[in-house]
Amino acid sequence: MLAWLSELLLSRKDTTVDIERGQWDRTAVDISLLILRVTAGIIFMAHGAQKLFGVFGGPGLAGAAEMMGPVAYPVAVGEFFGGLGLVIGFLCRFSAAALIVIMIGAIVMVHGKNGFFLQDQGFEYNLALIAVLAPILIVGAGRYAVGRYLPLPKVRGSDRPIAVLE
Repeated sequence: MLAWLSELLLSRKDTTVDIERGQWDRTAVDISLLILRVTAGIIFMAHGAQKLFGVFGGPGLAGAAEMMGPVAYPVAVGEFFGGLGLVIGFLCRFSAAALIVIMIGAIVMVHGKNGFFLQDQGFEYNLALIAVLAPILIVGAGRYAVGRYLPLPKVRGSDRPIAVLE
């Protein structure tokens, strides 16, 4: 299976491979990560803004705390600033990890008991968001991220920040 996949990738005309240095032209991957980051970031910023500021028809922080209890504070802050981190490309792995934890919490505390489908208030949407966040957590922010241009500790011989700051 792996031999077939590597054969397919190496035969592509739009992929530049430097076999001696083990480097791939990651432009498509970096653009895909940018699309995932910005899309997920906007979704989470909007939901966080509903909980924090009461915009977009949201309850605001007092209303969220009344609905969710004390967990509303870290959830609202995590959703808004985690989404912001994804959009600008700073601390993306940390943001993705925090947002995945928030989504798992939403499944366990709210949506899991309702089954899978969104029409029944199930966890389908939460699972889809986890799937969108997982590549960011695994691969990092990609080339098109603000973190690349900040004076952060870098991976030796690269312009990438160390994994925990990416």
